[in-house]
Amino acid sequence: MARSTNGPASRKRRKKVLKYAKGYFGSKSKLFRYAKEAVQHAWQYAYRARRKKKSDFRGLWIVRVNAACRNAGISYSRFIEGLKAANITLDRKVLSDLAIHDEVAFNALVKQAQDALKAKAAAPKA
Repeated sequence: MARSTNGPASRKRRKKVLKYAKGYFGSKSKLFRYAKEAVQHAWQYAYRARRKKKSDFRGLWIVRVNAACRNAGISYSRFIEGLKAANITLDRKVLSDLAIHDEVAFNALVKQAQDALKAKAAAPKA
């Protein structure tokens, strides 16, 4: 009696890894041993990058809001402080979108932030 192997499943698994490694340079796209390692690294990088993308976008939004704030005559940090003082809870993504597409609304927010900062400065300290 011949010994049973897991041939079809093994072949399917190896073909799947080689399919993922398509386009990789040299033996990483041809040989299972090296393709498996390259694919595992690629998945690690992809997992990490999906999380990094969120902080990259937040940085981009902050840069955009900062540029719009400077045009309106206020610094980014003072603008955010003013929004907090005025109890306006818009995230940086929305602020960035307003700064790009709706300058009138953004300038209204800047005005509200400046008014809140003045009120905050005038209030007696406890």
